[in-house]
Order: sequence, then C-alpha cells, then structure tokens
Amino acid sequence: MQLLFQYLKNYKILIFLALLLAAINQTFSLLDPYIFGKIIDRFASKPSSYTQNEFVKGVGLLILAAVGVAMVSRIAKAFQDYVTNVIIQKFGARVYTDGLKHSLMLPFQQFEDQRSGETLNILQKVRSDSEKFISNCINVLFASLVGIVFVMIYAFSVEPRLVFIYFIASFLLFALTNFLSKKIKEIQKNIVKETNVLAGATTESLRNIELVKSLGLTDQEIKRLNTSTLKILQLELKKVRSIRSISFVQGTFVNLLRQSIMFFLLVLIFKDELTVGQLMTLQFYSFFIFGPLQEMGNVILSYREAEASLNNFKNIMSTPIEVKPENPQKIHHLETFAFDKVSFKHKSGAANALEDISFSVEKGQTIAFVGPSGSGKTTLVKLLVGLYNPEYGHVIYNGIDSQSIDIEEVRHQIGFVTQDTQLFSGTIKENLLFVNPGASDEDIIRVLHKSACQNLLERSDNGINSVIGEGGIKISGGEKQRLSIARALLRDPKLIVFDEATSALDSITETEITDTIKDISSAKQHIMVLIAHRLSTIMHADKIFVLEKGKVIETGSHESLLAEKGLYYAMWRQQIGERKE
Repeated sequence: MQLLFQYLKNYKILIFLALLLAAINQTFSLLDPYIFGKIIDRFASKPSSYTQNEFVKGVGLLILAAVGVAMVSRIAKAFQDYVTNVIIQKFGARVYTDGLKHSLMLPFQQFEDQRSGETLNILQKVRSDSEKFISNCINVLFASLVGIVFVMIYAFSVEPRLVFIYFIASFLLFALTNFLSKKIKEIQKNIVKETNVLAGATTESLRNIELVKSLGLTDQEIKRLNTSTLKILQLELKKVRSIRSISFVQGTFVNLLRQSIMFFLLVLIFKDELTVGQLMTLQFYSFFIFGPLQEMGNVILSYREAEASLNNFKNIMSTPIEVKPENPQKIHHLETFAFDKVSFKHKSGAANALEDISFSVEKGQTIAFVGPSGSGKTTLVKLLVGLYNPEYGHVIYNGIDSQSIDIEEVRHQIGFVTQDTQLFSGTIKENLLFVNPGASDEDIIRVLHKSACQNLLERSDNGINSVIGEGGIKISGGEKQRLSIARALLRDPKLIVFDEATSALDSITETEITDTIKDISSAKQHIMVLIAHRLSTIMHADKIFVLEKGKVIETGSHESLLAEKGLYYAMWRQQIGERKE
C-alpha cells in the first residue's frame, strides 16, 4: 500500500479538504440527535413549565437549529463528494497513464513473455480497486472515526463510564471484522490472478478470430474460456459466502452491543443519572457509530482488493525499462552501422540464435540476409533496431556503440516493413501519417504509387481518406503489405529494413515491389537491409549474407554465391524449380 500513499501525496491539499468536509458533514449530522434530545428534556418532558409563547419560541428555535445543521451537513456532503471524485479521478488517470507509459518503455522481450490483455487488465483493475478504496476511506472510515470521537466526547459529558463501553464495543467490532476478512485476501489474490489470465486469453482469441473460425474451433475456444470464467465464478461465490458470513456475524454482534448499551442506559435512567432525552440521543448515536462500523467489512474488503491489484501494478512498475545512457552521444544522420562479433540467445533458448555475426554497411549500400527458417534472420533485425541487446559483441551506428546512444534517435531514422503487417482502424491517410504526422497529401500519394497501391486507390471511393478494415473497404493481405511499405517510405528514412516484405504478395506484385526496392536502392540515398526467403527479391543487393543456425556461412554477391554452389545455390535451384513447376 506504500505505492498508493506515494501517489496520494500529490493530492495532499485536496485530501485535506475532503477530510475537512467529511468532518463537517459528520459533525453537523451528529448535532441533529443532540438537538432532538434537548427538545425532549427541555420541552417535551415538562411542557407545563412554560407559557405557550415560551414553549413555541423555544421549540421553534431548536427545530430551526436542527434544520440549519442538516442544511450545513448536506452542503458539506455535496462538496465532499465532489472533491473526493476529483481525487479518485486524478489518481486513477495518473496511475493508468504511468502504468501505460512504463509498460510501453519495457524491453521488447517483456512483451514477448506476457499477454497484452493481462497488462491492460492489471492497469484497469488497479485503477478501479484503488478508487473504490480511497472513496471508502474518506466516506466511511474517516467519517466513522469522526463520529466515534464526537460520541465519545458527548458520552463523557453525560457519564464517563460510557466512553469505556463505546470504545470497547467499537474496538471489538473492528477486530472481529478484520479477523474474519483475512480469508478474503487470499481469495481476492486468486481472483485477480485468474482474471488477468482470462483477459489475456480472451484478447488472444479475439485477435486470432480468423484462425479460430476458419478451423472450426469456436466451440473449443468457448469451452476453454468458459473454464477460466467458471473458475473465477467459483472464487467470487466463495468470496460472497465469506462476506455474507462476516455480515451475519457483524449484525448479530452489533445487535448484542446495542442491546447491552441500552440495558446500561436504562439502569442509569433507573438511578436517575440520565435523562430520557440523553438516552434517546445516545441510542441514536449507537446507529451513527455501529452502522458505519458495520460497513468496515466493505472498507476492509476494498482494502484487500486494492492491495492485490497494487501488488500486480507494483510488479509492472518495478520491471526494469529499456536502459538509456545518462549522457547519450548523438549520431545525427545515420550514415553507417555495423555488427561486431554479435551473439544473442533467447531467454527460453538452449543455444544461441545468432553467433559471432560481423558485417558493416554504409549509406548507398544494400545488404541482404537469407537462410532457412529458424536461421536467425528475424532475430538479427530485432537486434538491428534495438528491440534486443546483444549478449556479446557490439551493434555500432556511425562508429558509436549502441550502448552509448539513445536508441530512439536511431529508430526515428528507420523505415521498417515487417513480415506481419500491423495496420490501425482508420483511413489510408491516417495509417500512413502514423509514422510522419507532418506529411502532405502529395507525399502520401507519391509513396502509395511507389508501393504499387494504384489498384487500391482506384477502388477507394474517397481516395486516401477511405476507411480501411472494419466499417470500410476490405483489403487483401498483399494490399496490407503494400500499405506497410508506403508507410515506411513516407518517413523518408536513412535506413530501410524490409523483413520478408514480399512474403504475402503474388509473383506479379512481388516483381513490382522488387522493382521499387531496386529503384530506391539505385538512388544510393539510404542504407538498405533486406531479409528475404525469396531470393529473387535480393539479387540486386551489393552483398548477401547466408545464415544457417545463427551463423554466417556464406557471403558475396548473387553471382559469386551461385558460383560457390553452397547453401545459397541449393536454395536458388529449389526456388527456380518451384517456379518452373
């Protein structure tokens, strides 16, 4: 809970104001029974002691006082609720944005090891649970404490022994509630854990809905998700049973306390040590004290829920983010980069995914990496753009080690076309402006033509302002890839990376895209890195590196590699044979 208080320090003034308003609200609420007791003792129990005018005037003033304190209480309550809502909304927004910011700054490998739906659920849960706990603390816990203090002071003025009775009764009720609620803590922890798992699994199912439906796995997925849902249901029902048990024990115990106090008050009446008005006032106060104290179960429950959620949030916030040097060196315009004996192993890997990789490339050059599946091509790209850090060796930009620079500066100069195209809901223009918000419509149309998107533009009623995907025009896998290429080109990058960029395209479109890549390469204005399975797309590269099991086994141009008659030659012959067939 220390994390909660760290955040609440930012709202000290608002919290103080909310507590002050809660104190005013509760104090003036408690004045109403006090005034009622005075009316009973002074006027209702001995009306014959007054003239009619004195009686009406006295009673009228006390009733006006009751109306006045009720008005003040309601006004204070209204402002209290407003200020409390300001606190919890500001707190919730701050926690959510901080969690989201930290999550986005985590190393890429962290996202590979965790479902995105789980992270989102943790952020939403810590926000809602903490807001509920803060609200209960101000509206129930603090208000109850003010009420207890007020009643203790009044009880002491009437009969000092009552203070001891009220204090013991309040302490026993609070201790009993706390003891009974401990079981809920473990249940809530399991509920949060299972809910996070369900959120992650549901996100994955919806993201892969095409695969699920096309393979007829809908019922299987429903059953799988229902298993998690039923597990959560059983835990929730177990929690409800515990809460109801607490409520029953609380209610029984409170009734016993109130009747015991009533008995003691009647004894005092019998001894003529207490007036009827004081008895009624104290009886009303028993509702003011024990009513809210019965709500302590909900306060403690919300504490347990917030505690579990904050622990999960703390785990996210304590995960180390991408390390950046304190005083990073500037690379300015990216002109060269190199790998110097780079090796890398995945966390779950038994062997290195890449081993002892070295190469260098400069502006105007095009290099390519080819190899069988699992040879390390995609891992190499992730090292190149800083998603992974090498375990051994160095990645060097403009002669500067990647550990000495702000990798974000490099990433802003990269145009990246991935194997799996990621587009967003919205228009064609909005998807492209994502990487370069300041680009003009002319720039967008130019890169769309360069990426062979003419057919897509022709069938788009609103041109680049046409909505794609859900609620808009349907686009094929090849068109998605072309848009991804256009998006990379719009950035006017210094380094362009094509990671299997033509993998989803037909042979005709592949040729068009390959021609585009050749045109870009021939301009000698960029560093170009091509990752390819289809060798026809990288024939023009200045240098080709052939990877096998994470090692470079062949290097050279297309012609020289064919002459070696090694792995590259075998891959080429296989692909040529496939094309002839």
